Amino acid sequence: MSWGQRKSDRINLERGYGVHIMGIDGTWRRSCTMLDVSASGARLVVEGSIEGLNLKEFFLLLSATGLAYRRCELVRVQGDEIGVRFLKKSQERQPQTRSGRVREGVETL
Repeated sequence: MSWGQRKSDRINLERGYGVHIMGIDGTWRRSCTMLDVSASGARLVVEGSIEGLNLKEFFLLLSATGLAYRRCELVRVQGDEIGVRFLKKSQERQPQTRSGRVREGVETL
């Protein structure tokens, strides 16, 4: 699958946009440059190694303070570039009660 095959239109960022990726638990963080973005995902160039990082689910931090972010999962790796898919609320894990049932109406990060 090539970089161009997306479900929604993408915006190319000529000079790139500085962002960070961070582990869900906050134990790791890497600087990145966002090359393009769409409603469903983005293409990033990662500074440093991604070896050993849990990229199953992580945050894409769009601001220095971390107030603008998207929850993501890794789709592909090609050299220092990665493709990520934005997770929607329905795809994220829902909080559960002690009985194991999903709590209704509770919003997660």
